Amino acid sequence: MEQLSQILWRERELLETLLYRLEVEQLVLASGRPHWLMRAAKDVEAVLQALRETEVLRAVAADSAASVVGLSPNPSLKALAHAAEEPWRTILLDHREAFASMTQRVTEMADANRDLITSGYRSAREALLSIGDETQGYSPDGTVVAGAPTRRLVDRSL
Repeated sequence: MEQLSQILWRERELLETLLYRLEVEQLVLASGRPHWLMRAAKDVEAVLQALRETEVLRAVAADSAASVVGLSPNPSLKALAHAAEEPWRTILLDHREAFASMTQRVTEMADANRDLITSGYRSAREALLSIGDETQGYSPDGTVVAGAPTRRLVDRSL
C-alpha cells in the first residue's frame, strides 16, 4: 500500500504541474502573442507523457495492493480503499477525492484553451480570407475555384 500511495502522490503532483502548464498555455494564447505557444504546448505534452508513464507504475502497484487485500487485478481506487484497513482506507479515499477534483479542473482548463485556439484559428482564417486572393476553394479534381475579383480600397496615408 505504501508504494501505491507514493505513486498516487506523484500522480497528484503531475496533475498539479499539468494544471500549471495549461494555465501558462492559456496566458500565452490570451496574450495575442503566440511566440511561446509551441513551447507551452511541448511543456503540456511532456507532463502528459510523465503522467502516462506513472499510470503504468500505478497500475502495477494497484494490482499488487489488490492481491494483498484479496481483490482481483485492476481494481478501482474506491474498491481498493474500501477493502483496505485504516489508515490506508482514509489515505486512498483522500487520493481519490483529490484526483476527481484535479481532473475536473484540468478538463475545464483544457476546454478553455481549446476554445481559445479555435477562436484564434477562426480569426486568423477570416483575416487571411479578407485580404487574400479571390480563391474560394478547390473543385473535386483539385483545380482552384476562383470567385469574381473584388476591388479593395487601400488607405496609403498610413
